[in-house]
Amino acid sequence: MSLIDRTGPSPAAPAVPVPAPREPGRLARLLPLAAWASIVANIGIVVTGGAVRLTGSGLGCPTWPRCTDAGYTPHGAYSVHAAIEFGNRLLTFVLVAIAIATVVAAWSSRRRDLRWLAIGMALGIPLQAIIGGITVLADLNPWIVSLHLMLSMVITAVAVLFLRLLPGPLPAARHTAVTALAWGTFALAWVVLYVGTVVTGSGPHAGDANAPRNGLDPLQTSQLHADVVMLFVGLTLGLLALATVLRDAPARRAALLLVAVTLGQSAIGFVQYFTGLPEILVGAHMLGAGVLVAVTTWVLLAVRHPVDAASV
Repeated sequence: MSLIDRTGPSPAAPAVPVPAPREPGRLARLLPLAAWASIVANIGIVVTGGAVRLTGSGLGCPTWPRCTDAGYTPHGAYSVHAAIEFGNRLLTFVLVAIAIATVVAAWSSRRRDLRWLAIGMALGIPLQAIIGGITVLADLNPWIVSLHLMLSMVITAVAVLFLRLLPGPLPAARHTAVTALAWGTFALAWVVLYVGTVVTGSGPHAGDANAPRNGLDPLQTSQLHADVVMLFVGLTLGLLALATVLRDAPARRAALLLVAVTLGQSAIGFVQYFTGLPEILVGAHMLGAGVLVAVTTWVLLAVRHPVDAASV
């Protein structure tokens, strides 16, 4: 018998145990609620901030971080304006609580992408508070007020991305004519939003009788805003038409939603302008602006990363 025959087959190498993937923590189940709460709260604080300005309560608490030189809360026979402004400041703590809950839930999910987005949203809250304080100390300078609003809109858009990522990483990005048009529509939405803040900075609702205006002509800035809005409406209708012609079902569904929100927001804007900017319509227009940012972000993600492209 040869040496090979005597030794027989070599023993199999011991199997190396493969660690099972860690399951998400229980708190990860709260992620959808946290995402929706972030979207609603950040749009909500835009609306309540608008209420502060529309009621002339922007300097109801004339300093920051204190409400008055005497303390952090209104003292004595404080006015309704002070109560409104202080109430809006208290909402910041609601945003902080939601941000902390979102970070904790994202950490429990053990997904790095969700963790970074949650941290980004959380860091936006103190930055927003600082800009709000500078706004008060600058006597409601309209350029700083616009920055204050824009940051809330950015956080809203990030929250929509966070919500969209909850089922899992985004599918591969598509690079088509529909996608390019969706990008253009998304970018123009931010131009519309910012030009709208410039119009507001030139108009009558300054937040306080002594607050400065940006010095621009309200009629000219309103015309510029209307022109940009009409271009935006055209792009949304073009997106719907192109998606329909190409039989791109995900893009068509998303575009239909965007067209509906855009036409509604445009109608509110034109009615408020031709009726002398009544406070209730201006407030509704601010709510619509927040909804438009959320929907435009969602549409871009739905067109660029369709969940079920095979069904198109």
